[in-house]
Formats: sequence, structure tokens, C-alpha cells
Amino acid sequence: MPPKLVSDDGNHIVIRPLAYCKEKDLAAYAQVVNFPIIPCNLCGSQPNLQRQVIKEMMQQWDKKFPGRLETMFTSLQNIQPSHLADIARYDFQGLKAHGKADVNGDKAFDEEQFEPTIAELMSFSDDSPSYQASSIQDT
Repeated sequence: MPPKLVSDDGNHIVIRPLAYCKEKDLAAYAQVVNFPIIPCNLCGSQPNLQRQVIKEMMQQWDKKFPGRLETMFTSLQNIQPSHLADIARYDFQGLKAHGKADVNGDKAFDEEQFEPTIAELMSFSDDSPSYQASSIQDT
């Protein structure tokens, strides 16, 4: 379920303000501020339901492969209809090569652009006027 959606009957907007928060962070915050724990048997909190099985699987993944859950969550936000294999959402039959790069196309094989590190910004070569000026002042 997305963080904000219109109800099935179209009369209400459902807002989930904590959708981007990790459950363990919410539990820790609730403990710090002493929120009462209210028992609930709704929304799959009963034992042996698929929701509980998936929750346990995701907890195991989080321990064994740190960052996997964040990657999965990010993938839900970076959707390209051409990557979904859904013919109702993308015209695969009408797809033709046109010889021009698509700015919204697949970036998986593009060279990554990184911001220079502080060390790179601060390093000077011996030929650099800045290096030579600082060397003269140091002597």
C-alpha cells in the first residue's frame, strides 16, 4: 500500500504518515516516549498468518544481508514501465529503435558520476599554480 491513496469507494484519502519509517525505529521511539502498547488482533497480528511469515523472512534478510530491505524499498520508488513486462502499461509491440539516447532510459550500464572527494578537491599537483604559490609561502 502506498503512503497516500484514494479509498476504493473514492470518498476518502488514506494517509500513512509513517510509511517510510522502519518498524524497529517506531518500536524504539514508542519505548523512549512510553507509548502504551495496545493489544490488537487485526491486520495479521495473529500467529501463523502469511503477513507474520513475511515479516519474519524480512527480519532474517535484514540480519543476513544488511541493506537489502532498503534496496527493495527503493526499487518500489524507481519504477520504469518498460521494465515491468506489463503489456497494459508499456507498448512492447510498438517499440522500435530510433537511434537516440532516451534520457529516461535504463541507467544500469551507464558510467556512474561521483562527486569529487574532499581529498581530490584539496590535492594539488606539483605543476599546479596553487601548489607552487603555497610552496613559495611555506619557504
